[in-house]
Amino acid sequence: MALHPRAGQPALPEDLTNIAQLVSAYFVNEVDPRQRAQQVQFGTSGHRGCSLQNSFNEAHILAISQALVAYREEQGITGPLLLGRDTHALSEAAYMTALEVFIGNGIEVHIQTDDGYTPTPVISHAILAYNKDRSEGLADGVVITPSHNPPTDGGFKYNPPHGGPAGSDATKVIEKYANALLSSDLLGVNAVSYAEARASQLLRQVDWRAQYIAELEQVIDIEAIRKANLKIGVDAMGGAGASYWQLIAEHYNLEIDVYHAEIDPSFRFMSLDKDGKIRMDCSSPYAMATLLELKDNYAVAVGNDPDYDRHGIVCPKQGLLNPNHYLAIAIDYLCRHRGWSRQLAFGKTLVSSALIDKVVAQHERPLLEMPVGFKWFAPGLRDGTIAFAGEESAGATFVDRQGHPWSTDKDGIILALLAAEIVAVTGANLSDYYQQLCAEHGTSYYRRLDVASTPELNAAFAGIRGYKLKLNELAGDAVVEVMTKAPGNSALIGGVKVTTSNGWFAARPSGTEPIYKIYCESFVSDEHLTQLAEEAQTLVQQWLT
Repeated sequence: MALHPRAGQPALPEDLTNIAQLVSAYFVNEVDPRQRAQQVQFGTSGHRGCSLQNSFNEAHILAISQALVAYREEQGITGPLLLGRDTHALSEAAYMTALEVFIGNGIEVHIQTDDGYTPTPVISHAILAYNKDRSEGLADGVVITPSHNPPTDGGFKYNPPHGGPAGSDATKVIEKYANALLSSDLLGVNAVSYAEARASQLLRQVDWRAQYIAELEQVIDIEAIRKANLKIGVDAMGGAGASYWQLIAEHYNLEIDVYHAEIDPSFRFMSLDKDGKIRMDCSSPYAMATLLELKDNYAVAVGNDPDYDRHGIVCPKQGLLNPNHYLAIAIDYLCRHRGWSRQLAFGKTLVSSALIDKVVAQHERPLLEMPVGFKWFAPGLRDGTIAFAGEESAGATFVDRQGHPWSTDKDGIILALLAAEIVAVTGANLSDYYQQLCAEHGTSYYRRLDVASTPELNAAFAGIRGYKLKLNELAGDAVVEVMTKAPGNSALIGGVKVTTSNGWFAARPSGTEPIYKIYCESFVSDEHLTQLAEEAQTLVQQWLT
């Protein structure tokens, strides 16, 4: 994809979304459930869409919310539903709709005090806290967010009682029920007016924000950060956790400068992403351009996307750390500075850097390599068998300092604070820390390619079987393994991964765009990576056609 000529530059008025038009379309546009693009579709991060394209409208949220009510009844989930949202314009509208349905069906709903916004990891943490020592009356949660997507988008995520993203066993049922409701003109949806929902005795306001902030020292060595007198920069990106950072600074007496804490659903303060769109992606150097200009002013600077399940780490000298690099740093540091049981596993998605494998092996800890999607880690994080779980798209979480579960969804706040802790304790610049890991384990050359595709080609990935592929060599090295199942749990990965002693590639279809993704890594050179990527593209094309 060619770089947009204004990538990294401030958004102009013509780049902004017409918020009034967007929200009006949510309530007014009629959905045609016969068209696949207008049906409810749950991907790895819930249902996402845009009201202007009739893929995220009031009808969708009425149907999804009622379907979730039915699913809860089937599963015997009788505790409160914890409802949060981020700062996208459609999140506000969908929040109101969902509340009308949940209260209309007699469900006790918990929301943030003063109608505050709630990050995804805070909902996860609150679900775990509520369900601790309970065997019945368990809570679950909904976060209304399209994550880092542009201001035009809306999203709806369900977190069952384990606190993490719902698995396909749940989302397929909810999706099926919701589409049946859409096809029946929403017959069977029970809802009250928003005024009735707000006045209901079933609605309870809880200050999750204060609870979460007060408990952060259970998971982060904040005393070390304070003693080091670190100066920290934060790009709040106008997200659900924007109000958290100043409160964290005040509660723990930390020196933190917060940028873009204002709430503006047009996100007009953003710089344009690589494709010229406004996208609040804290792992993108173009979206993080403001903070990168200030990198030398801080010992470490961090950013979070609108629902705060992702992290972006900026350090002096290098700038924005590659997410894979930071995952390796975080795991190495935690292995050295936490007294966790050596039986606890470290989890990664199979498209994350193999440098992580080397670091975990050095510390003689178990490694779990899972398919893409944080849902695969949630049960182990809840049960206390996984210490750390991360993915190459800048999402991760880990257990607290005593080895107890903290969150079972990605937590951008604790990963940001961990970066400050690492600098405070080691005294090292994070880019220097990474270079030391490379000196020990080899330098990683990593790349992701987005290849234009069709629905038919993407569907063909499901037919690939590793044992049928006769492949002996890749980029000059003998092939060690061709896999279509993840080593960590033997679940299908939805694509294929090929490994050698010096590198690997993996290919899988996008669930939301007409592309497929090829991930490549070499431990030889950038030239070797290019050769590996070119051969990977040719092989994947052959396998699909």
